[in-house]
Amino acid sequence: MHRARRTKDRGMLKPPALRGSTGSHFLHSIAVLEAAWRTAQGILLPHRNVVFVVDDDAAMLRSVVRMLRQFGYASLLFPSAEAFANQSDFDRAVCVLLDINLGDGSGIELRHRLKAAGNTVPVIYMTGNDTPAVRTAALQSGCLAYLTKPFSAQSLIEPLGRAAALT
Repeated sequence: MHRARRTKDRGMLKPPALRGSTGSHFLHSIAVLEAAWRTAQGILLPHRNVVFVVDDDAAMLRSVVRMLRQFGYASLLFPSAEAFANQSDFDRAVCVLLDINLGDGSGIELRHRLKAAGNTVPVIYMTGNDTPAVRTAALQSGCLAYLTKPFSAQSLIEPLGRAAALT
């Protein structure tokens, strides 16, 4: 009989079927399982302490989660624009940390959709492909900060503090 094991990263249970999986599929599966488990247990994430992180790079997601945890923030991970598109519970979010170049869409477009839906959650962009045109489009979309990968913990935590003050 296979038993679920705790993952080192988040202390969550990892079912046998997901052991050895890698990449965004694994992270998406973990996020879905965590949300289902929390719902089944009636456990809510801490109020206004959650950062939604949207990035299709699994290594970047892991790095950001560790960084956020060091500064007392919880995180909810989305490995694609599609995975994030169905998110509607922004009441507990400090902000959305959003990659601009997602494999299945544009982070800037996601930001525009949030605004069109009347959602005012602060957005911090991150990108590995900084160009003047992308930077201008990001800033015009009303972001709180624009980070170029790789970025330091301080460059992330400072705008997170401003986002927390807004909520």
